[in-house]
Amino acid sequence: MDEQEKKDLEQEPQETEETPVEEQEEREEDTYEHPDYVQELMDIIHGELTPEEKRERLDDYHYNDIASVLPLLTREERRRLYQLLGPEEVSEIFAYLDDASEYLEELSPETAADIVENMDADDAVDVLEDLDEAHQQAIIEHMDAESRGDIELIQSYEDDEIGSKMTTNYIVIHRGITVKQAMRCLVDQAAENDNLQTIYVVDEEDKFYGAISLQDLIIAREFTDLETLITTSYPYVYDHETVSDCIEQLKDYSEDSIPVLNGEMKLIGVITSQDLVEVVDEEMGEDYAKLAGLTDEEDLNEPLRASIRKRVPWLLVLMALGLLVSSVVGVFEPVMAALPIVVAFQSMILDMAGNVGTQSLAVTIRVLTDENLSGRQKLGFVFKEGRVGFVNGLILGGITFAFVGLYIHLAKGRALGDSYLMSACIALAMLIAMVISSLTGTLIPMFFKKIKVDPAVASGPLITTLNDLVAVVAYYGLMGILINVFHLAG
Repeated sequence: MDEQEKKDLEQEPQETEETPVEEQEEREEDTYEHPDYVQELMDIIHGELTPEEKRERLDDYHYNDIASVLPLLTREERRRLYQLLGPEEVSEIFAYLDDASEYLEELSPETAADIVENMDADDAVDVLEDLDEAHQQAIIEHMDAESRGDIELIQSYEDDEIGSKMTTNYIVIHRGITVKQAMRCLVDQAAENDNLQTIYVVDEEDKFYGAISLQDLIIAREFTDLETLITTSYPYVYDHETVSDCIEQLKDYSEDSIPVLNGEMKLIGVITSQDLVEVVDEEMGEDYAKLAGLTDEEDLNEPLRASIRKRVPWLLVLMALGLLVSSVVGVFEPVMAALPIVVAFQSMILDMAGNVGTQSLAVTIRVLTDENLSGRQKLGFVFKEGRVGFVNGLILGGITFAFVGLYIHLAKGRALGDSYLMSACIALAMLIAMVISSLTGTLIPMFFKKIKVDPAVASGPLITTLNDLVAVVAYYGLMGILINVFHLAG
């Protein structure tokens, strides 16, 4: 290497490795951008493209994204969009709307019927139920007989029955045909039913026989005996079963859909995985409402009168139970008169008892959804909750003993010994209240479950009242003993 080459190398900028800190800072500056589909769709709809070009461009977007644009359009713009896409595409878009009924009301009954006809029967029922009865009937009258029959079938069930959650969107074939014939049936029905992952099989009497996976049917050879592809022990539910009774069974099977049979073992619908997610969400919402002392889940847009009607009955019950607790507190007036400072710590005891009881209740309600729990498992769970309450009571009681005693001594000027005698009573009352609250929060919902009463709706108010009673009796009872034995007063 000559002298000139050395000089050139020395003049070249040397690359330096980035330190981990510099790399981290660079990564933190990175932003993840997502396309603004709403704006893109608005530009297409408001653009100068021909109807054919707009239709072609809109085909590239997901139905959910198009649904999110509808509220941003005027009524006339929506009508032009519906005409551009056609009733079949619009029905797919409406399935993603939280309140499709308000958009149906903008349309004539004939146009609305064309859209509803193309929706899955369960989605159609949900949309129609949000309309007033006159508008609903006007739309149904313009629907074809098959769609009208599917809707009437689903509407015939109670809201808590599986039949009200099912859809008639499924593929069915008869037992005894060849693989080639089965494929032909699949192709013929696929135009009307897009729930293709599982093909259901019925026998000569149209009774449910089993199911075939779409994948197994596709890869099967023409000479394969169709019978060898059928799973005859496929799970199913009955149309009049309640959702709460069979929801765990549905969740146990990771299938795209589960068949719904009537009393004659005939296939009348299926409940899909999407339906199951919605059912679980509804059940959780209802249980949450019941735990809050409501008769039903409240809607965001629910009228004032409806909300009051749901809340007042339970509030009246709770008020009566509260009067019971107050009357028990009144029994301990001599304790409060002799040592007024005890009143200051009553709310802490009651709050801790209520919190522990609510925690145990929430865990127990979740555990009781498993219908396969044995008596031994339930007993083990009760003991576990009791131990949890005891250990938590020891921890919190110890902290209470240390800090409350110091507080009474410093803030209230009581003698150190008297202060810690009172804090010991408070800590012991808290321990007792937390243990009993844990047990009542576990045993009461189990009792209601045993006697076939919904534990969520019945347990909450009762557990709250019992825990308050236990806490009040334990607290003031111990303080009464303390006053009598050690002659504390003032």
